[in-house]
Amino acid sequence: MRAALYWAPEVDDPLHAAGSAWLGRDAETGATLTQPPVPDLPALTADARGYGLHATLKPPFRIATSYAALREDAAAFAARTAPFDLPPLAVMDLKGFLALRETAPCPALRALTDGAVAALDAHRAPPTEQELARRRKANLSPRQEAMLARWGYPYLEEDWQFHVTLTRRLTPEEAAWVRPAAEAHFASVFEMGTGRARRVREVCLFTQAGPGAPFLIAERLALGG
Repeated sequence: MRAALYWAPEVDDPLHAAGSAWLGRDAETGATLTQPPVPDLPALTADARGYGLHATLKPPFRIATSYAALREDAAAFAARTAPFDLPPLAVMDLKGFLALRETAPCPALRALTDGAVAALDAHRAPPTEQELARRRKANLSPRQEAMLARWGYPYLEEDWQFHVTLTRRLTPEEAAWVRPAAEAHFASVFEMGTGRARRVREVCLFTQAGPGAPFLIAERLALGG
């Protein structure tokens, strides 16, 4: 089993329904959903669909202890973390991927992910040599290599960026028609990029039963600090 700590929209947030439909799967229920009629969208969203609608806090890891112990520490971390406002989100390009990103700085997001990475690390099994080799194909910087060695993931601290992945990396030609389609799909949620701020009141413990299985929301843990 693998687990991860993610941010995901609350179930009654319109973003949950819109984002799950875009990806074609609801990570809350596991249900397969009908995607918008955008050419090639099932293929363009295949990887993101497997992970579910989310923004990464503690990246996926194999559990070295037990789910019960992990859940206990995740709940304790959430309980000592204060809720905060997430700035409005918008569809943006992120190194060729389309993602939902915050439209204003939010230091609380960085504090949340730094805290999650450290709080749950005792439950993380070390990455395998194959996992390390796959990460290193991205030509990591010395700082990213240090993060990979320390935390099992290279894009943390200064290199971490809040994002809710919507597609695989697109060619410029694909982006020219997929991005407008994504903006139109989320327009009712974001009012073309100027939507409401969201109160972050919970984090989500996702689990993956085995290699190739989809990630599902196992627990929604209330923030309480």
